[in-house]
Amino acid sequence: MIFYDCSTAPSPRRARMFIAEKGVEIETRNIDMSKAEQLSPEFLAVNPRATVPTFITKDGQVLGENIAIATYLEDVFPDPPLMGGGAEEKASVMMWNAMSEFHGGMAIAEALRNAHPAMKGRALPGPENYEQIQALAERGHARVGVFFDMLEQRLQESPYLASGRFTFADITAFVFCDFARVIKRKLPDEHTAARDWFARIQERPSAKL
Repeated sequence: MIFYDCSTAPSPRRARMFIAEKGVEIETRNIDMSKAEQLSPEFLAVNPRATVPTFITKDGQVLGENIAIATYLEDVFPDPPLMGGGAEEKASVMMWNAMSEFHGGMAIAEALRNAHPAMKGRALPGPENYEQIQALAERGHARVGVFFDMLEQRLQESPYLASGRFTFADITAFVFCDFARVIKRKLPDEHTAARDWFARIQERPSAKL
């Protein structure tokens, strides 16, 4: 198995945390996106979509999405369970993971990629180039606020997003909340439940990698 990581990007960090929580050692190769190594011929031969994380399974299958990587690792290394146990908890993990990706990750990406000078001409990841759209950056910022409110409401009801225990959904939401710093956003001070949840996850060894 081989894990293609990038130490500065949020999506690979999700896979990195998941692997660490499983307590397994997997060969890791860092792709420096600041040097556009994801667009190198060598990496494109591995993943033509030019995205990280990328994971090569024991049988050589290429997985290029976090949900696929997590699903594979959960099956190969079932303990500790991070994708839920039983139909309802598994469904809740998938729901909160998807909501965190859509309302959190995509919103932050909109705000960052459509405004940051370093992203000029690279408004979307992948091998194709897309120009920035300022209105999407503004919409992204508005959506981040909605995401933070959504987390606070849920975490007033439950210690973790999907259920009463830490899961993949918490990894996803935590990473995006932390990465929001790149657009100068953070969980509001008045969101006490969400800030407590964030602090607890921040203390996990996997969050320090």
